[in-house]
Amino acid sequence: METEDHKALREAVSAFGKRHGQDTDNTQLWLDAAKLGYIGVNLPEAYGGGGAGISELSLVLEELGAAGNPLLMMIVSPAICGTVIARFGTDAQKEAWLPGLADGTRRMAFGITEPDAGSNSHRITTTARRDGTDWLLTGRKVFISGVDIADATLVVGRTEDARTGRLKPCLFIVPRDTPGFTRRPIDMELNAAEKQFELVLDDVRLPADALVGDEDAGLLQLFAGLNPERVMTAAFAIGMGRHALAKAIEYARDRTVWNAPIGAHQAIAHPLAAAHIDLELARLMMQKAAALYDAGDDMGAGEAANMAKYAAAEACVKAVDQAVHTLGGNGLTREYGLARLITAARVARIAPVSREMILNYVSHQTLGLPKSY
Repeated sequence: METEDHKALREAVSAFGKRHGQDTDNTQLWLDAAKLGYIGVNLPEAYGGGGAGISELSLVLEELGAAGNPLLMMIVSPAICGTVIARFGTDAQKEAWLPGLADGTRRMAFGITEPDAGSNSHRITTTARRDGTDWLLTGRKVFISGVDIADATLVVGRTEDARTGRLKPCLFIVPRDTPGFTRRPIDMELNAAEKQFELVLDDVRLPADALVGDEDAGLLQLFAGLNPERVMTAAFAIGMGRHALAKAIEYARDRTVWNAPIGAHQAIAHPLAAAHIDLELARLMMQKAAALYDAGDDMGAGEAANMAKYAAAEACVKAVDQAVHTLGGNGLTREYGLARLITAARVARIAPVSREMILNYVSHQTLGLPKSY
């Protein structure tokens, strides 16, 4: 059961989201939400945040999405980057970044995906090597959201372990205008405010303090950001699904054919009811994952976050599909705004990790079955 504070937060964010009109540029929405403390609700109070957790941040994103105003960069800037810096950053890094991430005046992108690595973070080839006290970062990234509106990108690279010679993941803060750091927009069919980019890092020189956390922490620091990413992607999908379902329900109540609202017919009502059930079940798993993460159970949160992301993506696709089907031809018009969600809903199935990789994870991590790769 949600606490009274969570209920109050949900109601406040819902009302705020509905007051804002839908726009292709959500900059003002971002700033207004940050001013009310929503964007940085999970960040430490000492740096201007709300001192809460991923539970509260995912609630905010879900309600904004349900109001038709999802903010994709919430998954990246406060959830991934803010969390990693708050947990592992130096005092100087926290002072430099967390206040801006909390009040919305600064944003940070997250660069992990590569052309040849896909969902396999162990195959990342972006490498960092020492040059005196500096680092030189070289590699390529693809499908990186919001690089053009972000002040910096938290880039996942790999450094060589001096003892074993094996590569291990490390995180670096790369400011947007750093020499050698270039971006190219990817031409997407997806109609979203946040654009996708390919990044090239050509011997990008970074000072020693660009490294976030311990050079030897490896996967611990990386997954500290990836678990919140999956929880927030679930929130994004659930909010989108709720938004689509609400439009379909309103239409089914009002649209009358053969002297009765179409919602009176079970062929219309039952699929909408099933879509609602799936969204509610996905929300429960998302809340479980967020609670585990906020309690410090990284292992338990990893399993639950993957399951939540999978369930929410499937529920979202089903809800959007049924909403469009309920409206018939109207579901494909700009007036009702559902057609654009057909493409957007697929994103949650594909990113930040594919549904098949989640099934792989559950197969061998939860069920104990042999790995297929």
